[in-house]
Amino acid sequence: MSSKSRPWFRSIALGLGIAMLTLAGSAVAASGDTLVNVASPTGPFSQNKQNEPALAVDASHNNVLAAGSNDEIDEEACNAGADNTCPFTPGVGVSGIYFSFDNGQTWTQPTYRGLTARDCLGQVGNNDPDCTPQVGPIGTLPKYYENGLVSDGDPALAFGPVYKNGSFSWSNGSRLYYANLTSNLSGTTAGTIKGFEGVAVSRLDAPASTGLTPAIVANQNNWKAPVIASKQNAALFSDKEQVWADNASSSPFFGHVYVCSGAFRGGPGASQPLMVSTSTNGGNTWTTKQVTPATNNTSSRNGFGRSGCTIRTDSNGVVYVFAEQFGSGTPSTSYHIMVKSYDGGATWTRPRKLFPVIDPCFVIEPSIGRCVEDGIGGARNDLAASPSVDIANGAPTGADATNEIIDSWVDGRSGLNHEHVMVSYSGDGAQSFTAPRAVESPGDRGYYAAPALSPNGTDAWLVYNAYTTPFRNNTTQTRGLVGVVKHADITAGGRIGTFTEIHRGAVGDPRASSQNGLQAEFLGDYVYAVATRTYGAGVWNDARNAGVCGAINTYRQKLHNYAAGLTTTLPTPPPVEQVCPFNFGNTDIYGGSYADPTP
Repeated sequence: MSSKSRPWFRSIALGLGIAMLTLAGSAVAASGDTLVNVASPTGPFSQNKQNEPALAVDASHNNVLAAGSNDEIDEEACNAGADNTCPFTPGVGVSGIYFSFDNGQTWTQPTYRGLTARDCLGQVGNNDPDCTPQVGPIGTLPKYYENGLVSDGDPALAFGPVYKNGSFSWSNGSRLYYANLTSNLSGTTAGTIKGFEGVAVSRLDAPASTGLTPAIVANQNNWKAPVIASKQNAALFSDKEQVWADNASSSPFFGHVYVCSGAFRGGPGASQPLMVSTSTNGGNTWTTKQVTPATNNTSSRNGFGRSGCTIRTDSNGVVYVFAEQFGSGTPSTSYHIMVKSYDGGATWTRPRKLFPVIDPCFVIEPSIGRCVEDGIGGARNDLAASPSVDIANGAPTGADATNEIIDSWVDGRSGLNHEHVMVSYSGDGAQSFTAPRAVESPGDRGYYAAPALSPNGTDAWLVYNAYTTPFRNNTTQTRGLVGVVKHADITAGGRIGTFTEIHRGAVGDPRASSQNGLQAEFLGDYVYAVATRTYGAGVWNDARNAGVCGAINTYRQKLHNYAAGLTTTLPTPPPVEQVCPFNFGNTDIYGGSYADPTP
């Protein structure tokens, strides 16, 4: 028994074999982290653009992990059409999928078939015809094109038991759920989405004996067709979803699957409630309920009422949904809020404010009308203060659960250039939380954060992105972005110890990232962490392999000046592939897997 095992919990012999596989196409960095999007190219832009990672571990096979990101591997290049535009190609999906079979040490990215524009490279000059995507190899989720849909990113992943013969059991095997935004494929009649964006869930099954294997994930026929989980209407834009499967067999609702999302109904100031969709049959069908009021009269942030939801279950089957309820002003005092379900998603409690947080929105970049943190033309940080939560629910059996809860976010209470990575903790079912404390390493300005608890509640892990440079009032000075992994022990009394830095990734310059419209940087809205009883793993946004483009920096400065009313001439973006390094925009997903340092 581990020296940190709780004496009042009986030990569980998991008997899980860890398959240490070496996979073709995998890449490992000597510094202790690894490239996750191993098949995505270094150029040209935007095929080299990946961001907003998600991560899940199979509680029944701890060696198996799945990750997702917004991956533009199949988009057209900037030279296609006008050379100074880098648009999303209509109909081409962006929900990347990656697998690890050795605890996250190495990764593989399957190649499937679907609608792609990766060969639409164009030529110098603006006389190319419009890019028409064709059926061919894709590096994203399969079976969307065939079903009249487009995978639109915002990935969220979870593992649960397979539903078979009317019940859930780990002996039936493991099921991967991949939730993402989706829209109708233009020109088809097969699409089933009303409104602008819906939430779809893809599923992939594995036998109980092995879990997912390279052979299983390589065959796209093993994926089930995507199912629409959100309840759509003509005015609805579903956004910022997260998925979770009740993965502790001690739960009376074991196997239930839940998706939370924001329902944006119209433009700024319109209603925007939080929704939860529930499936009791393995994702075959879904029911959706509104769990918060439709409006938030105190919010003035882009019409947001609340967003950035996280959903988890404890060993007793209680479902917890956390989100940020936005305040007004810049910065604003927002709140982490929570709703619960005690009956498997059939009914929900009224939303309850947990504690205030200060949204680190100190500067709104006029060229994009969004909050930025690193400087002029920077990457948005609108959801930095949203809760990222995990619960020690004892999966896969629930027998050694403590049901302790950890919440992490980035907070602006100390002002610009002092953004903190914060942690708060609850040992009583979220009735109370410890006072938030800053846990970032010296010099780090938190950007996004995510925690994870070992299932038996003995270890806390934390992954965050941070800026290593102060806010820049120009686009010429170097900027730094880094990914960091930390660990802390949890005592038998439920106290989190000091977070110790386990890994610090390579610093990259976020100016080398980009929105497809080129106006500003882009790094997405999330990082992610998972934990087992023996190791923790995380994924983060990374710019170490991206090349800074002087012409883009000049354009963004001019665009900022124009939007701020300092000049009257609207600048024209440059022809990217002719004037920028080949690796401009080459943001990646990096990750790492780390053994418990104090077993």
